[in-house]
Amino acid sequence: MPKREDIKKVLVIGSGPIVIGQAAEFDYAGAQACRVLKDAGINVVLCNSNPATIMTDKALADEIYLEPLTTDTLKRIIIKERPDSLLASLGGQTGLTLGCQLAKEGFLDKYGCKLIGVNLDSIDRAEDRELFKETMEKINQPVVPSDIAYTVDECVAVAEKIGGYPVIVRPAYTLGGAGGGVAYNEEELRLISHNGLMLSPITQVLIEKYIGGWKEIEFEVLRDSKGNVLTVCSMENFDPVGVHTGDSIVIAPAVTLSDKEYQMLRTASLQIISELGIEGGCNCQFALDPDSFEYAVIEVNPRVSRSSALASKATGYPIAKVATKIALGYTLDEIKNDVTGKTYACFEPTIDYVVIKLPKWPFDKFLYAKRNLGTRMKATGEVMAIGTSFEQAIMKAVRGAEISLGTLNMPKLAAFSDDEIVEKLHDLTDERLFVVYEAVKRGVAIETIYNITKIDEWFLYKFRNLCEFEKSIAGRAITRAEYMKGKKLGYPDKELEKLIGNK
Repeated sequence: MPKREDIKKVLVIGSGPIVIGQAAEFDYAGAQACRVLKDAGINVVLCNSNPATIMTDKALADEIYLEPLTTDTLKRIIIKERPDSLLASLGGQTGLTLGCQLAKEGFLDKYGCKLIGVNLDSIDRAEDRELFKETMEKINQPVVPSDIAYTVDECVAVAEKIGGYPVIVRPAYTLGGAGGGVAYNEEELRLISHNGLMLSPITQVLIEKYIGGWKEIEFEVLRDSKGNVLTVCSMENFDPVGVHTGDSIVIAPAVTLSDKEYQMLRTASLQIISELGIEGGCNCQFALDPDSFEYAVIEVNPRVSRSSALASKATGYPIAKVATKIALGYTLDEIKNDVTGKTYACFEPTIDYVVIKLPKWPFDKFLYAKRNLGTRMKATGEVMAIGTSFEQAIMKAVRGAEISLGTLNMPKLAAFSDDEIVEKLHDLTDERLFVVYEAVKRGVAIETIYNITKIDEWFLYKFRNLCEFEKSIAGRAITRAEYMKGKKLGYPDKELEKLIGNK
């Protein structure tokens, strides 16, 4: 039964059609939410325009509307079904924006429907770029030099005020960095900011000083109505700031942070979610200077996100399920862990393995699309791999991506000279991982690769381990000890046979 007696009938906004930046990860969260609500005896009304999702299965909701996700559609459903609550934080940015619009119009109040899971003030302070900046400054959390703009000319003026180019354009209330990008001069800024203002529901963009080369770190955080907070998982981007999280390889937990850096960012995450007053889950993103302890808060997603699905599967902690129970009035110390049957959701999970998320891009279908990666997400899918080491996990991820590769060796790169490989290190494309590995294999100095890519040297030395192993067994029979080492590093038998010459 729900702990809050005022919740009897809930309208759940689904994830809608699969688009770049919003796909199956939100169906995963929504299906969990529907199960929790049904188990609590609540009448579930679901609106989702995508009939291929799990959450639209007739067993998961009492009433299912396969209708477009628009305010007009939701208004008609609310008038007909008269739900007393609206759960909008599990359908990605679309659900959050729609719930926010209905609340601001006064429509929800008019029909006795309330937002649960996250309140309007929390959404505004996290999504509105100006309010977010003010909130971070209030709790002394550092932010990147930036300012808000509402016209293209204002964007140009802001860029000059914060120290010139390059700058990042971040539109408010958009998904997957849509409409944003890095501008290196005024002409690029005018073009990007024009698109960003067009796509922002409130015609607002944040112009931010570009801090490319800093590490990008994320924390998945949960908070209940009593103020209890915990971090579910830390995550680290393989690529530095400048590549959208959805387009970057992500490692969980963060592997290159010192304990001081980890505790500093963890504490900041807990302070942020507490100040925003979020009841449920949120994702805090940070930029960390690799040469000092300086950091900055990039943004906060006051909802279940792509990272939430990764953190849930990586740790076994069901974030969407717990967030839904929090929305029903339960506190973290009242939500039992279904896996152990004894512990509760207030315990932070710990893992002794490495989890890697590798994006999948649709460039094989869109042959003339630009393969360059940036602050706007282009990936349409991802794979997750678990291993006892980084080397094993990254190798499994590459095979799981089904891109016709069994290891980090990309055959077509063999045609390039050493100078050309070094030159390709400057390119931010979907093949960057394999170019970096090829550079390590050819003996390019780790320091040189780091200076060009700003990929942490820890990863580069891990690549060197793989290269040295491959070189040590090339063209000869291997011993049992070498075979076992290869298996621990993640090589399947057929790839080991190729390495020793038995093709």
